[in-house]
Amino acid sequence: MPVRSRVVPFRPMVAWRIAWTVASLVTVQTLVCGVSAAPVVLIWYWLVSVTASAPIARLALFSVAIVPSYVLFALCVMIVSPLTTRLLRWRTPPDAEMRIADMDWALLRWVRYGASIHLARVIAGTWLRGTPLWTSHLRLSGARLGKRVYVNSLSVSDYNLIECDDDVVIGGAVQMSGHTVEAGIVKTARVRLGHNVTIGLGSVIEIGVEIGSDSQVGALSFVPKYTKLKGGVVYAGTPAMPIE
Repeated sequence: MPVRSRVVPFRPMVAWRIAWTVASLVTVQTLVCGVSAAPVVLIWYWLVSVTASAPIARLALFSVAIVPSYVLFALCVMIVSPLTTRLLRWRTPPDAEMRIADMDWALLRWVRYGASIHLARVIAGTWLRGTPLWTSHLRLSGARLGKRVYVNSLSVSDYNLIECDDDVVIGGAVQMSGHTVEAGIVKTARVRLGHNVTIGLGSVIEIGVEIGSDSQVGALSFVPKYTKLKGGVVYAGTPAMPIE
């Protein structure tokens, strides 16, 4: 017998929500980049005016100004982008279950939030991750971070669901997220790290994880979702277990 393919019915409201999401995301990110580039444009306009009669000096100034201009643009993106997501209330909803097929507004706000924070990661994160400037950007984006928190990974997402107390270090290439996808369902939960916690290189921290103070998670370890690790212990492995 011939196998009948399942036809997915066309849903106008879903198509409208997707179209609005894409259009609003492109518009907002265009404005974010435009506002962030405005100081750089003004500086270059001034350089053009002061070197109008000296083409060699103009060439020299433009060559020197390229890198500082990009840094200024990146810093502006790190401020303008999170302020915009706060204004629009684009966030990852806590403790939620969102079916991808429904494409409801909560899911689409989460999609726009993820795309917005990714813009700053691409433009500024490569150069500034692991610095106090990047920590300030994460706070502005919704992360609850204590003092002396350093995040050296660009694979941390859902900032508003990340909570860290003082003196936390998240190593390079750590995968830490406030969401997971299972059988077409996006599930979210907070990740909480206590005081003086260190997450080793390349480790994976899933949703709903709580790690007690004065703990260390060794490199390339895996902490499954909703795991609660006691404080004052060194953990390693897949899944992460106490090291005797």
